[in-house]
Amino acid sequence: MGMKIIGLLGSPLVKGNTAKLLDQAFRGETDAGCEVENIVVPFLDFSPCMEIMYCKEHTTCRLKDDMIPIYEKVREVDSIIVATPVMTMGIPGKFKGFMDRFQVFFMAKFVRKQPLVDPVKKKHRRGLYFVISGMNLPNVFDGSKRTIQSFFQINDCKYWDQRANPRYGYDHGYYSAAGTA
Repeated sequence: MGMKIIGLLGSPLVKGNTAKLLDQAFRGETDAGCEVENIVVPFLDFSPCMEIMYCKEHTTCRLKDDMIPIYEKVREVDSIIVATPVMTMGIPGKFKGFMDRFQVFFMAKFVRKQPLVDPVKKKHRRGLYFVISGMNLPNVFDGSKRTIQSFFQINDCKYWDQRANPRYGYDHGYYSAAGTA
């Protein structure tokens, strides 16, 4: 079996431009023999991080909602693809709340010094980032890019930064190339 890849769609528009970019990436990944799963984050049922700090001493969150099974999936994947639009120069609110719930991984890695991602898997994990925006401003992607870089670092995914591929019809944006093992 090939690599396991999770795609995180930050847009609620499952037929929108951001979803089309993610679908194109999935097509390439499945053609390469990878197993892919699409998680449409805006449709998940979860609360924002409440800073309970349960995760400071445990490998999960005390809040029991749709995030709990996602933690295990993220631990086990070889790569993560994030596809999201930019809203007011940053990550859409629901998706940002989703990322904030990864304090579980942050506490394990940086506080307890016991990362949740297996060291062998960490060596080849990659993060791929697709982002689009309707605003044509020179720094429109700066905020979201930094947020995604942090998200990937917390989850032990290497982030590669490059300009968006114009063949998708967008003349600005960032993406990263998912590497192979």
